[in-house]
Amino acid sequence: MGWSYRKSVNLGPFRVNLSKSGVGYSVGDKDFRVGVNSKGRRYEALTVPGTGLHYRSEGKSRGQASGCMGVVLLMVLLAAAGVQLFLYSW
Repeated sequence: MGWSYRKSVNLGPFRVNLSKSGVGYSVGDKDFRVGVNSKGRRYEALTVPGTGLHYRSEGKSRGQASGCMGVVLLMVLLAAAGVQLFLYSW
């Protein structure tokens, strides 16, 4: 096996993943994340806290993706904004 490279840059709920094979991006938190990997395939990842259970599904490539990815990203962003507003109101 040869050398590999991977670096993640976190920008709040957004993450940009840099690797030898390209750039990927995702949005979410450590328990639920949706994104597109460096090969252009979209994915959803779910972790059940405290159990060690992790589920990841991969879909179609960016060029073949359906319109639901934008809706999912919008819902995650709105939920994150709502949580932050709730926390700042305390």
